[in-house]
Amino acid sequence: MTANLPEPTPNTNQASMATRFRNLLIVLVAVVLSVTVFFGLRTQTSSVSLTVMAKEAMPLEMALSNGKPTLMEFYANWCTSCQAMAKDVSELKQQYSDRVNFVMLNVDNTKWLPEILHYRVDGIPHFVYLNQQGEPLASAIGEQPRSILEDNLVALAEGELLPYAKTSGRTSEFSTSTTTTPNQATTNPRSHSSQVVID
Repeated sequence: MTANLPEPTPNTNQASMATRFRNLLIVLVAVVLSVTVFFGLRTQTSSVSLTVMAKEAMPLEMALSNGKPTLMEFYANWCTSCQAMAKDVSELKQQYSDRVNFVMLNVDNTKWLPEILHYRVDGIPHFVYLNQQGEPLASAIGEQPRSILEDNLVALAEGELLPYAKTSGRTSEFSTSTTTTPNQATTNPRSHSSQVVID
């Protein structure tokens, strides 16, 4: 015994075609939106590579001996704040590199451990402003607005006080000792936000 199936009517065929067309349209819209979001996100991220910037940066030894002031940045490729600031730092370098050295030190490279300890780097990006003799004037920790970086660079290039650094304060002696004193145990070095500190 065979079952008799009703023959498709023109209305059923049209409904089936309309459903297929709707599904195809949904797929096409989804693909277009996905591509748009993908390219939209790519254009929002900085096209400046920290690795390329570091390769083009002045070597630390040369910066400390050429008689120009220096902006030294401690960074890491995985640091999202470093990546967010890369475009601004790159543009400022193009504008001020004739008057200020730009040095980049990757905290993931153990070669820079003495500098990391010396400048007490406990968060990145960590910027150190050095005078013409290579002596630290101030440090800025965390993501900085371009205007603050630029104002400090202009003052650094002209040998003036940095406008976004406090002019008073003392630093503690730094010890590479691995033992912890009671006072150090209660101090949290990461209890800061974006800040500028005089050295």
